[in-house]
Amino acid sequence: MPLVSISGGALFAERLGSGPLRVLALHGWGRRGTDFAAALGEIGTLALDLPGFGASPAPTEVIGAAGYAEAIGPAFDMFDEPPVVVGHSFGGRVAVVRQFSRPGSASGLVLSGAPLLRSGERRKPPLAYRLARFANRIGLLSDEKMERERQRRGSADYRAARGVMRDILVKVVNESYERELSGLGVPVHLLWGAKDTEVPVRIAEEAEKIIAAAGTPVTTEILEGVGHHVPLQAPEALRKAVETMLEQVGR
Repeated sequence: MPLVSISGGALFAERLGSGPLRVLALHGWGRRGTDFAAALGEIGTLALDLPGFGASPAPTEVIGAAGYAEAIGPAFDMFDEPPVVVGHSFGGRVAVVRQFSRPGSASGLVLSGAPLLRSGERRKPPLAYRLARFANRIGLLSDEKMERERQRRGSADYRAARGVMRDILVKVVNESYERELSGLGVPVHLLWGAKDTEVPVRIAEEAEKIIAAAGTPVTTEILEGVGHHVPLQAPEALRKAVETMLEQVGR
């Protein structure tokens, strides 16, 4: 798969399939564009490495999904017509925000396992961790010991992230996109694994209600026996969903 440089190396992407580009694929946190090879390898697709992942350089400052939505702008210039945008997990956040902030960017959206709505109330870190963080700030706890605390308590994604990417992760996990879901204006297909424990099916169900209430065409498909990583675990289902969307929007 050829690696494509976009905007002078600001972004890199895998070029999948043949013929004209019709699909832009956005991967999940900690992943890269090659995740879509099995699903979209027969369709003209630009599978981005989002900034900070794969070959694409990291952002120079802490940004959220809105910052990522702007950063990927040059990728849309690679298309003759607005593409169908596929967004998995974190990529789904970016896809939704891009379409809301830049109407007409996409002709349709296929979203899988995307944490589009914050689940439950934001909880404060345990008191012991907050005290350790304060002690680190005032110089009573070394950076090395503080990092051990973070590694002990953080999620797998948090433990793996470093520098600005860790700060970005902290920012985006606290975002929620009710307003954006109400203003998409293009057909949406939600493709979810029934066994997704990272972003449970109820998130898809709640997102569908918000999208439908705004008058936007939306469908939801639940894949039995599939977990969070739909592009890897159910590539055929994702391919069929994308082909259906391409037909629906005339691409």
